[in-house]
Amino acid sequence: MISTIIVALLLGIIIGPLARLVMPGKQDISLVMTIVLGALGALIGAWLVAYLTDMDGFNIWALLAGVGVAVVLVLGYLALTGRKDTSRRVT
Repeated sequence: MISTIIVALLLGIIIGPLARLVMPGKQDISLVMTIVLGALGALIGAWLVAYLTDMDGFNIWALLAGVGVAVVLVLGYLALTGRKDTSRRVT
């Protein structure tokens, strides 16, 4: 259990920024929150893949599921905090 959490935190460093890369526009989220949401995405994605399939350990489907879940978490975070795209239009 502890090793799963540690691996999820390490993968959060990768999955969080990957999730933000696949999203259009620029998001106003701190690096720490990006890593936290990526780690949660990794945990939830790995759990979903393990629950729905008979695959154990690391596989590409768990990584893709983690990125997908992290994208949903980032979108939810942006919706809850009311943060918008930081690009501004000059008139």
